[in-house]
Amino acid sequence: GGIMPQIIFKGVKKDDVISISKSLPTLLSDVSATPVDYFTLELPNTQYFSNGKECEMYPLIEVIQFDRGLDIESKMAHIIQNCVKKCGYSECEVYFTHIEKQNYYE
Repeated sequence: GGIMPQIIFKGVKKDDVISISKSLPTLLSDVSATPVDYFTLELPNTQYFSNGKECEMYPLIEVIQFDRGLDIESKMAHIIQNCVKKCGYSECEVYFTHIEKQNYYE
């Protein structure tokens, strides 16, 4: 399989990403016509700082993929937000970073 789309979770706890990983790829696969095993879910060790202190951050999810168009990406964003909010987070922002096919080497 591939590694695209890559879904990067920031401000989400590890146990929640593990839980989300059970259903999210299948849900996204259905709306994006992308094989389930192409999805990569990543949780970097992201830390946020403000005013000289470490602080908590609300969920911020980046999806790196080839441009699939506004309609599909809007559906993908809502699915991701629903999965994250089911874990008890009150808000969740999703944004897409597009890579061009000619800039992706396998």
